[in-house]
Amino acid sequence: MTSLPEDAAPSAVFRTSPLAVLGAVAIAFCFTPVAFAAPFLWLLYLVPIAMAVWVLRVRTTVDGEALTVRRIIGGRRVPWSEISSLRLGSSKGSGHRISAMLSDGAELPLPAVGVRDLPQLAAVSGGRLPDPAGEA
Repeated sequence: MTSLPEDAAPSAVFRTSPLAVLGAVAIAFCFTPVAFAAPFLWLLYLVPIAMAVWVLRVRTTVDGEALTVRRIIGGRRVPWSEISSLRLGSSKGSGHRISAMLSDGAELPLPAVGVRDLPQLAAVSGGRLPDPAGEA
């Protein structure tokens, strides 16, 4: 049994459940009768493949030093010193999204982070973010 070092900083990974890949497999299964009916309909399989890649790749990782956002292509690591606040919802009308507002005024969407994840995000931030469920 291995143990973590006592000085190891806590971290959290927010991601879509890998179980969602089963949905992509089900869609691929449903596409099978149609996929070979005509030339190039096999390209329908690109939809479930893209879904599976998205589920397995996109995530937000938080530790005591920085916040890391990983997208399908690329990613970004932002130290806590560059984050001024969090924003619930976005200007695009998606009310359940969380974004980090950066010091330069830019907005960084945090994939797979929801409102219910805010207490855990605050705990891992090392006090840099207030706990919304905490006592006043």
